[in-house]
Parts: sequence; C-alpha cells; structure tokens
Amino acid sequence: MGTTPTTSAPAGREPAVDWRRVSSLVIGQAAVQAGSFALLIAMSWTAVQLGGREAVTYVTLSATLPRALLLLFGGALADALGPRAVLLRATGVRVLVLAVGVAVTATTESLWPLIAVALVDGVLLGLTGPASGVLLPRLAPQDQLGRANSLFSMVLRLAPIAGSPLGAWLVVVGGLPVAMTAAAAGCVVWLACAAHVTHGMSRPEPAPQGPSLLRRSGDGFRLLAAHPRLRWMFVACFCMDLAFLWPAEVALPLRAADEGWGVGAVAMVLSVFGAGALASAALGAALAHRIPTHTKLVVTGVGLAAGMAAMALVPSPLVLAGTAGAVGLLSGLNGPALVTAYQQAVPEGRMGAAMSTFALSGIGAAPLSLAVFSPVSLSLGVTGTWLLCAGLALLSPVAAAVALRGGTAPATPRADVRARTAPEPTATSV
Repeated sequence: MGTTPTTSAPAGREPAVDWRRVSSLVIGQAAVQAGSFALLIAMSWTAVQLGGREAVTYVTLSATLPRALLLLFGGALADALGPRAVLLRATGVRVLVLAVGVAVTATTESLWPLIAVALVDGVLLGLTGPASGVLLPRLAPQDQLGRANSLFSMVLRLAPIAGSPLGAWLVVVGGLPVAMTAAAAGCVVWLACAAHVTHGMSRPEPAPQGPSLLRRSGDGFRLLAAHPRLRWMFVACFCMDLAFLWPAEVALPLRAADEGWGVGAVAMVLSVFGAGALASAALGAALAHRIPTHTKLVVTGVGLAAGMAAMALVPSPLVLAGTAGAVGLLSGLNGPALVTAYQQAVPEGRMGAAMSTFALSGIGAAPLSLAVFSPVSLSLGVTGTWLLCAGLALLSPVAAAVALRGGTAPATPRADVRARTAPEPTATSV
C-alpha cells in the first residue's frame, strides 16, 4: 500500500503500541482542540457584540456546514494522499489563515472577518478530520487499539472543559485577536506533533486508473452497505450518540428548572459524569486490552441504557449526580470500545473513507437528536422522552452483539484495495 508501518516487533512477538507517537498525537490534539474550542467561544461572544443572535447564527453556520460537507471528501483525500500529506498541508494553511485573521480582527470591528475565518477554518477541519482519525490504527496493533483509543478519548473530553473557559478568559484579556493567536499556537504544536506522528507514512502508490476523488467521497456509505459488521458497529455508535445528546443538552436543564434544583445541579451532574468518564478512560488506557470485548461493548452498553433510565427517575440532585457518575464510568469504557471495534471492522486501505462517515455521524447526531426528541417531549414530557432515549441507547449493545456474532470483517481483496485507494493522478490538494 506504500505506507510504512509504524509498529514493529521481533519475529515471534506481538507488535507493540508505538507509545512515543501516540503520546505526540495526544499532545498535539490536546493543543489544537483546546485552541479550537477557545476560538469558538471567542468568535461566538464577539459575534454577539457585533450583531446579536443573527450574527452568531451566521458565524456558527459558516464554521459547521463546510466542515460537515468536506468530511466525506476529506476521507477520500486521506486514502488517496495519505494522512501525512493532508495533515501537514492543511494544518499549515490553517496557521496562515489564523495569522491573517489576527491581523484583520485587530484593525477592524466588523463581522465579515469572523465569517471568512470560520468558513475557511471549517473547510480545513473537514479535510483533516478523517486523516486524524486514521492515525491510531496505524500506531497500535488491533489487540492494543482499545488502550490507545481510551487515552485519546480523555483528550476529547478534556478539550472542551479546558478550551471553553480559556476562550472566555482570552476575550476578556485581549479580545478575539488574542484568542486567534492562541488557536494558531495550538495549530503550530499540532503541526510539529503531526510531523513526528506521520514520519515514514508515505503516500499510497498511484494506480493508472481508478475513480475520481469526487466519486470516492461516497465510499464511506458504500462501505457500510457492503460490510455487515462495519454497518452494525456504525449503528451501535450512532444510536448511543443520538440517545445521549437530548438528555444532556435539554432534559437535564429542564428537569432541574422544573424541580427547582437550580443551574448548580446541572453543573454538578455534568461534572460528576465527566469525572467518571475520565477515570474509566484512564483505566481503559492501562487495562482495556485485558477486558473482554463483549464486556466493553455489550455489558457496559446495557448498563448505560439502564443508568440513563434511572437518571430520569431519581428523586434528588445528589442521587442524580451519583447515578451520572456511574453512567460516566461505563461511558468511559464503552465509548472508546465502540470506536475501536468500528475501526477494527474497516477493510484494509479504507480507513479514511470509513472515518469520514463516522465523523459525519457524530456531527449530525446533535442536531438530529434535538430535532427528533424536542417535539416528542411535547407529548411524552421530559421524563417520558428521557426514558425513550434510554430505550434507544439499548439498541447500541444489541447492534454491537450482532456485529460481534458476525466474527471478523471480511478482508478486501488486494487488487480492489489498490484500485479504490489510489485513483488516477489528480490536481486536488490541500
């Protein structure tokens, strides 16, 4: 495939995790994601000052829509050019865009620079998202991939916790230009780490003929249609994301208000949940390879559904927080295990396309959850809809059990991999 493996071991031994590169990946992603969350908060606040709710809507749409639309193309690009070429070029361009944004926003108080920066930044994040997603499976053998994903999930959970207050503080200290500078600095750290992580990952060999990159943007959906185990793991991941978002974003604040618990109860519940998830993710980073797959996917999934149902019925904020902590503990094991099982089901050479679809489902779960369950709650009420979400969460371990029963995903024939992952030479680049 033209890609130098980054994990190796002497003959007769199982390959080991390349922890040096995994650590670089985690550090770089921590820096860039914290900077991105800080920038998002700073841009939203600045937009409010410049044009109110309408301005925030424009900035948010400029940041999110291009990212979602470009994810599928980014997956095809990662498979065709390799993650190194995509990440280094696009991240380098992102540093330049943010530097220009700093200069422009420091000299003018207008909404259009925010929209322009959000638009270009969203495009670049869409292109690089799948390329980032293919790295961990290259750095860890399949039996150790769960540990690496558990470690990485800690970064994903900590980034908004650290980045959101950082963005608010930077706006107070120096305004949007300072926040953009911090985001650019995070990109520089990620650029250096990505160069280390992807060293030796060469570009796939081009084939004389093959489908265009535009056509290959739909490969992620074709993969789901062709590979049952991958499809069931996608369903398991999507159902859990869809079930969790409405209770956390809408039901929890509504119940706290109805019961007279106050906003402090919401913060306490979410904090305890996050602490539980972080603790179990740390445990998974050390011991995930020793925990049976069925336990991580099915047993914890059933526990999550039961815990969500209990959260809808408990009588006090303290009991609710304790239940949320238990749910967080299960989530910290279940989430990385779902991602790992999904990655392990991807046929050889198709990780970019598969991860682009996976990332798109994660981005789409939030608005879909709100759009589906908010109208339902008008009929069922908050508690009834919360219990409905718990029932939906139960579909996740069911789908995971079906995927596990199917055994190992069939390998894609070598000739087919070559034809699909290396299209004819194209001028498309980042």
